Amino acid sequence: MSEKIEELKLKVKELERENELLRSGITSFLATGPTVNTPNQFKPTFDKAEETVRNYFTKLKASPSKGRIEINEERYVLLRASSLSFGFLNKIRGLYADKGEKEAYLIGRNFLFDIAHVLGMEDAKNFHVKMNLTDPVSKLSAGPIHFAYTGWAFVDILEESKPSPDEDFFMKYHHPYSFEADSWIREGVKSEYPVCVMNAGYSSGWCEESFGIPLTAIEISCRAKGDENCTFIMAPPDKIHNYLPSDENVNTGSVNYDVPLFFERKKAEEKIKTSLHEKETLLKEVHHRVKNNLQIISSLLNLQSNYLNDSESIELFQETKNRIKTLALVHEKLYKSEDVEYVNIKNYIESIIDLLSYSFGKEYIEVSINIEHELFEKFDIEKAIPCGLIVNEIVSNAYKHAFDKLLNGKIEISFTVENNNICTIVISDNGVGLPKDFDFNTLNSLGLELIDALVNQLDGSYEMKSEKGTRTKIEFSY
Repeated sequence: MSEKIEELKLKVKELERENELLRSGITSFLATGPTVNTPNQFKPTFDKAEETVRNYFTKLKASPSKGRIEINEERYVLLRASSLSFGFLNKIRGLYADKGEKEAYLIGRNFLFDIAHVLGMEDAKNFHVKMNLTDPVSKLSAGPIHFAYTGWAFVDILEESKPSPDEDFFMKYHHPYSFEADSWIREGVKSEYPVCVMNAGYSSGWCEESFGIPLTAIEISCRAKGDENCTFIMAPPDKIHNYLPSDENVNTGSVNYDVPLFFERKKAEEKIKTSLHEKETLLKEVHHRVKNNLQIISSLLNLQSNYLNDSESIELFQETKNRIKTLALVHEKLYKSEDVEYVNIKNYIESIIDLLSYSFGKEYIEVSINIEHELFEKFDIEKAIPCGLIVNEIVSNAYKHAFDKLLNGKIEISFTVENNNICTIVISDNGVGLPKDFDFNTLNSLGLELIDALVNQLDGSYEMKSEKGTRTKIEFSY
């Protein structure tokens, strides 16, 4: 009899407080029972937190004309529950239908988990300061109660839970009234996967902030799937698999649990970036070594040429050295570049011209280079090497034959690209032009054979003709 009297007295006090708040124009959240269920050893701490959080939610002000909802002078926002669960996940499933239902679910889940995890951490940090909490379990205690007052779910922490600020942290808990599961049940739709993603993210975020260790949570059963409870396991990410159930019947068949990790995508991107950086470093080292090896070959040819007596052989050796140096140049450019797949073709061609003019002693020949299109700023190495060798052969030939009696010689080199991605290289000079009896089919020239082979490598075509000198035009698709 005395217990009933005490219970009635409490209800009378609550009604009196509600009437007082209503008279002052303030609405409040009034709990008619406990908002969290915990093991006995934690009950005193959680009872104290329940009183503190209840007082926090005593003052609620709603001012639609100002678009404001305030609780204890903190601004809050209301969102329709289904838009954060059933509606959201179904929208994501439609947007990523081409990836399959499971992959679409994981994309939506990762997004919701990350958002909720951050919210949990930030709300925890705010409450810890307001309540002047320092002990990890005391910090935790406000979480489930705040969770209940803000409409996420009721929290039932199970007896086997052992929350501790180390790698042995373990919690198992139910969310009997999860807003996410309810949104699916209200729609009359049964999910194939656990849906209480934000519940898992928020609770693990709050606990991570409270205990100062990385934590994640997995929903192992869900009412939206037809299970009896929405049940969660929380533990450090590298330990959580130790606590997951192995019984197939627990989660409707044999299941591989996907562990949600805070900013999992960001961490994966960082891992990819690290791997890419390592590969780029390795490729740069390869280019460096290739360049050095080519320079060694060039030096050997240079030494060997010292033992040659006839001018024809010496000239052939010099041409071969220039070809090798042209190859070495592109590897040098790539080694020094931030991008190991592309080269600035204008810089590359300028370096080739500098090499050839010095090699042939033709610095007085004017060479103009017109390569302005942005495409050529990052030119594919597979195209750049044959283009460089073609320029080497044609300009070398001009230096050797075009300007025997001409001191004011001029060579023009242009690279252009059309809208249909057709690249055009034009190399012209104002020299003596081609011989009258010039015939590609009968001429025995290694240089021309190389040009022909290199153009074929580009899947392109070319023409060479006399036009106030010699003009060579090469076209290929890029």
